[in-house]
Parts: sequence; C-alpha cells; structure tokens
Amino acid sequence: MTNQKIIPKHELIIAAGRTDHQYWYDMWRYRELLYFLAWRDILVRYKQTLIGIAWALIRPFLTMVVFTIVFGQLAKLPADGVPYPILVFAAMLPWQFFANALSECSSSLISNANLISKVYFPRLIVPISAVIVSFVDFMISGMILLGLMAWYNYIPSWRILTLPLFIAIAFAASMGVGLWLAALNVEYRDFRYVVPFIMQFGLYISPVGFSSSIVPENLRLLYSINPMVGVIDGFRWAILGGESKLYWPGFMLSLGLVFLLLVSGIWYFRKTERTFADII
Repeated sequence: MTNQKIIPKHELIIAAGRTDHQYWYDMWRYRELLYFLAWRDILVRYKQTLIGIAWALIRPFLTMVVFTIVFGQLAKLPADGVPYPILVFAAMLPWQFFANALSECSSSLISNANLISKVYFPRLIVPISAVIVSFVDFMISGMILLGLMAWYNYIPSWRILTLPLFIAIAFAASMGVGLWLAALNVEYRDFRYVVPFIMQFGLYISPVGFSSSIVPENLRLLYSINPMVGVIDGFRWAILGGESKLYWPGFMLSLGLVFLLLVSGIWYFRKTERTFADII
C-alpha cells in the first residue's frame, strides 16, 4: 500500500464579523481606502456632469429663490430681522447636506457591490465616504451664502465661531440616518423609492423656507422631534446672529435624537454588515 501525500486545501474567507476593538482598528488601517472612495466619487460627480461644480450652486440657489418668493414675498412670513434670502439659505445649507448624504448613503453599498463581495474591509467606510462627498457639495454651496452676505452688506456676529459645532451635528444626523438607510436598502431594495419621498416630505416639514419662530410656542417642543429642526435652528443662530434666537429645549431634544440616530445607526449597520456580501 503506497503512502499518499495529502495536500491541504486552502480557502479564502472574507470575515465580515470582527470584534469591536479589531473593527475600529481596521477603520484606521483602511483609511486610505476611505480617501480613495471619497475622491473617486468626487471626481465622477464633477467630471461626468455637463456643468460640473456649478450644479452644486445652481440647485440650492434656485430653491432659495422659490422659497423667498413664496414665503417671503407672497406669504409675508417674518425674517427675524435679516434679509429673507439669507434666512432661507442659512437653512438650505444643512438641509442640502442632509438630503444629499441620505441619497448617497442609501445607494452606496449597492454601488460598491463588486468591492464588498470580493474584499474584506470595514463596510462602514463606504457610507462615510458618501457623506464626505456630500460635505464637499456643502462647502461649495457655502459660497452662495458668502455672496448673499456681501450683496446685503450683512456681517455675522461672534456666533459664527460656533458654526463648526453645528456642522458636526449635521454630519452626525446625516451619518445616523444614512447608516439606517444604507443597511435597509441592502436587505429591502424598495427603500430606494422611500428615500426621495423622505427628502421631499422632510423639506416641507423642516423650517427651511420659514423661521421656526412662527410655530406656536405650545407646539415647538413637539415640532423639534424632527432632528433637522435643531440643526437648522443652530445654523441660523450661528450665522444670522442679531434677533435670531435658539429654542434651547427643542434644540436639546433634537440633539438627543441625533445622538440616538447615530448610535442606533452604527449598531444596526454593524449587526447586519456580516450579511452584506451574501445578499449583494
């Protein structure tokens, strides 16, 4: 009886589940992949469009014009002592950032299906890169606000120094909701139809075209259940200064909801990401 040499078989296993310590360490190790995905999407967005960067300026500008005419000229709503276009655009900035981030995040995993199904890396990198791309749009759109302030000779107060704090809150809100939608869109593809409805409906129930000060005092806390109310009011408080006031009970409620959305979004995403490669 001849001895046969047994050759062991090697299998490639893409390990989606990692301990928390290893996972967050891997996030740092794969940071270059995060930069690459974000930079790739930025190049695609601005190179393969007809008007490039101008699109990030035209869309919020036209929305601001419509809201100014409808709410400022026709409805004659109060402007908190500032030019109505500035009032509107100070809210358009965080809203556009939030809406763009939701749109990009919800489809980010599906768009990178080939990468996810073949290579291990922390899947959280994909939606984060999508939010970073939306943040670039946010920075470009900020040039319109600077132009409006120069046109109306409007000088912000010291509160403008707190703007990075509210930008961070807007980033957290976008990330929290975006993670939920990204994970749900993998399991239930119908969610791609839900996202445009959420953005359209949210635009009208958020104080973008009007000041939240017109909401009756006894309803303002309930109104602040919408986490974008606190984000938008915070932007206006920081940018407009002057008579702009922050409704602190509502802002703290919105801030708590943003934190809850972020934590629960990370939890749900981490819980479901081990199945992404199989489902996609």
